[in-house]
Amino acid sequence: ALVFINTEKRRERLIRFAPLFLWIVVIFFLSSNLGSTSHTSMFVRPILDFLFPNAPEEMLQLYHAYVRKAAHFTEYAVLACLAIWAFGRSASGLVRMLVYGLITVVSVAAIDEYNQSFNLSRTGSWLDVLLDISGGVTMLAIFWIWRLLCPSIATDRTAN
Repeated sequence: ALVFINTEKRRERLIRFAPLFLWIVVIFFLSSNLGSTSHTSMFVRPILDFLFPNAPEEMLQLYHAYVRKAAHFTEYAVLACLAIWAFGRSASGLVRMLVYGLITVVSVAAIDEYNQSFNLSRTGSWLDVLLDISGGVTMLAIFWIWRLLCPSIATDRTAN
């Protein structure tokens, strides 16, 4: 019976932490050359051309930069959300769960930008680290406020 309980706990942890680890892999994949402006323009530029057919080139480049920065913010908000879910049962208490989430966001953001500094097609920037962290902190703050306003719903959802 003890072996079954340990196996069940491992399975539960894997289910909780796998999405977090997979998202971190996605973030590091996007920090490679494949996430550079020249590669993302293959997807973003046709959409911008469709939405703004008469916009000058400089404006389209600016919009592309905005889309990329919004992606930074969003991908780290998702990371924080997955960290909350992963640490929801592992961490005892709301504050500890939020601290673990913040540590995850800050660590991944710093490592990601440091990694980009070695890639010739990318630039690692401490401003991007701050943007990444702001996305994560925004999600953590939303979750914290949600837990304060709706404690029974939030507790039920993060405990499962």
